[in-house]
Amino acid sequence: MAAASQPIGHTEINWDKLDKTKFYVVGAGLFTGVTVALYPVSVVKTRLQVATRESVERNALSVIKGIWKADGVPGLYRGFGTVITGAVPTRVIFMTALETTKVAAFKLVEPFKFSEPTQAALANGLAGMTASLFSQTIFVPIDVVSQRLMVQGYSGHARYTGGMDVARQILKTDGIRGFYRGFGLSIMTYSPSSAVWWASYGSSQRLIWSFLAHGSDEAPPSVGKIMSVQATGGIIAGATASCITTPLDTIKTRLQVGHEKRPTTSEVVKNLIRDDGWKGFYKGLGPRFFSMSAWGTSMILAYEYLKRVCAKDE
Repeated sequence: MAAASQPIGHTEINWDKLDKTKFYVVGAGLFTGVTVALYPVSVVKTRLQVATRESVERNALSVIKGIWKADGVPGLYRGFGTVITGAVPTRVIFMTALETTKVAAFKLVEPFKFSEPTQAALANGLAGMTASLFSQTIFVPIDVVSQRLMVQGYSGHARYTGGMDVARQILKTDGIRGFYRGFGLSIMTYSPSSAVWWASYGSSQRLIWSFLAHGSDEAPPSVGKIMSVQATGGIIAGATASCITTPLDTIKTRLQVGHEKRPTTSEVVKNLIRDDGWKGFYKGLGPRFFSMSAWGTSMILAYEYLKRVCAKDE
């Protein structure tokens, strides 16, 4: 593969070079820490996306002030217990599918002799989409429960005593299918988002290394330089993915946290246009933009660090 002779070859550790047990155990702890740090941004974004015309809190700052005044720090972590319970199995499935698919995808696109950034975009994009598809089966029910906890008592939404109370209410009202409310839109939102994110990350890294003119005959780049390039790639990927997929994410969120009367996708779209016009589809773009960029950068640095820590000794 062409990547082997390029500087990117010094920075990537393939699936077959990893100690899998260490990778899963250390990875669970690492990503739990990242989730703790960035979870409040998801709460703010979700509240903004379900805000109605009558809502007093219509921007991120007012939402944060409202949560702080009503519940303090715990309010910024509503639904966290539910999310963290499902995060470990979801991450295991995602990381396994991502790495195994990436190896196969690079072999698939190699015969077409595309440029290095194009190969990386196609292979990483396909791997990101596949990983997202596999992990959604666990993630969507967790997402439905946690989002209801995030918006409870806000803008007319019901209050709950905890995750189990939400689950009981969903089962009582909609049965098992209630946990997969918005599943189709989740697939349509997260799979393309994951594809765009990983495609942007993979190709931007190659372009950055090319811009830095770090040739294959030079010594491997320092860890600091590698991390800087990876962080920049994470920011670019997060910004690109958030701008493209926010409208679908807004619709999905409203479907999942709807009141007793279950809205249809077309009703959600009509209500958004009626209340805020087309800009309504970009509700929560700021927090989502920040979340995906911050999460993307933190996640990729943690992920690449995890791979370096878990690499087998040669």
